[in-house]
Amino acid sequence: MDDRDNVAIVANDGGLPAGTVLTSGLVLRDHVPQGHKVALVDLPAGAAVRRYNVPIGFALKDIPAGSWVHERLLEMPKARELEGLPISTARPGPQPPLEGYTFDGYRNPDGSVGTRNILAITQTVQCVAGVTGFAVERIKKELLPKYPHVDDVVALEHTYGCGVAIDAPDAVIPIRTLRNISLNPNFGGEVMVVSLGCEKLQPERLLPPGSIPLVDERNVADIGENAEARLDVVCLQDEAHVGFMSMVDSILRQAEEHLERLNARRRETVPASELVVGVQCGGSDAFSGVTANPAVGYCTDLLVRAGATVMFSEVTEVRDGIDQLTSRAATPEVAQAMIREMAWYDAYLDRGRVDRSANTTPGNKKGGLSNIVEKAMGSIVKSGSSPISGVVPPGERARQKGLLYTATPASDFICGTLQLAAGINLHVFTTGRGTPYGLAEVPVIKVATRSDLARRWHDLMDIDAGRIATGEATIADVGWELFRFMLDVASGRRKTWAEHWKLHNALVLFNPAPVT
Repeated sequence: MDDRDNVAIVANDGGLPAGTVLTSGLVLRDHVPQGHKVALVDLPAGAAVRRYNVPIGFALKDIPAGSWVHERLLEMPKARELEGLPISTARPGPQPPLEGYTFDGYRNPDGSVGTRNILAITQTVQCVAGVTGFAVERIKKELLPKYPHVDDVVALEHTYGCGVAIDAPDAVIPIRTLRNISLNPNFGGEVMVVSLGCEKLQPERLLPPGSIPLVDERNVADIGENAEARLDVVCLQDEAHVGFMSMVDSILRQAEEHLERLNARRRETVPASELVVGVQCGGSDAFSGVTANPAVGYCTDLLVRAGATVMFSEVTEVRDGIDQLTSRAATPEVAQAMIREMAWYDAYLDRGRVDRSANTTPGNKKGGLSNIVEKAMGSIVKSGSSPISGVVPPGERARQKGLLYTATPASDFICGTLQLAAGINLHVFTTGRGTPYGLAEVPVIKVATRSDLARRWHDLMDIDAGRIATGEATIADVGWELFRFMLDVASGRRKTWAEHWKLHNALVLFNPAPVT
């Protein structure tokens, strides 16, 4: 990955056997699996093992040239201190604007743009999930065929709302996450809530007056004392409900009002600057930082040049490259905001008596990633090279355009949930080991790091970035392919495989507050 590296990875399908002679003349001493590292020179005990020109570990014993270098031979470096970091020192040259690219989206009254036209039903508490789920199935079967311009009906199910200390300091994170997911651009400003009635998280606490933008006459007429009516709450414990089907029928009646308004909407041509894209990786391998993530990073730069918004995340997967991020901060204030998020998360992990090393999974290691440092170097490249213009704390909604660091845990499901709350209307997910991850709320474009995975999972992966490793395509080729594919998916001209199969993972809230 860099001329100064003293290890390289084997790209060949199935790896290479011991005795293989490389073009450099180096002879492999061990069988080296695909994606795993081989020592290019003799590495004495204690020597830094460098990949991406970054020390990803220190040799625990002498490692002769041609040997397989894996996690059991390495001591992981300590985390970079959050003091003395370079602040806004990287000043990339200005890139020319990328003009003339558009997609067909749904313009919302508050100015945001959706890529899908979805009725989302918010829930205040897990207790109502079964009733709401039953009602949603009836809506899809009985009502949705009458409204052909509505793409889907989604219940925003979660495990919060009661049995938790909602007044604890960190409880603000899951509450604002739920609130902001309800306002995602793909929901067209239609807010419908199902409540039980006795829960701690009451509707007015979840969506207080003023939290929903007053975007048209219908909302303006419903402010003040009539705020709950504006929220359109169906409360299951209301005395008017006699029996289960009475509850379900109430949900269907209210849903039909929203469906009528959503069905009246039509796509219109909007500039590519209206895209709000979340980028994420899961089931990573050593190819993530070679193929898929660099291609996503190239595409990220194209999106930023087009005036769009791109969010990258995953605290533990960027923590070891914090110096690379603070140096790219557009302002010192942005750099300090990133440092605050890292420090908060360091303390959060410390309270749980774990550290960032807990991030890497058995699958990551089987795919050639020795530790979180190596994984982080491959993860960060999704962010491209543009200046970082802002930071979005967990559960908050993005308030600006450009490249944003959106602070989330690295868990795929929690990261996706928080990016939904931040306002994404499109999601890009790279994977090397393979995962069928998907979201009901936004289209998820899946990018395979290896061509072998793309072939085996041909009806799950949307883009094959493995062609970069084989020399069939360049990073720029795949970056442009992804950019154009995004515009087609955002316009509804194409569906992702996750949409095709309706592969939808549940929302998973980041809840650092205590459970009572």
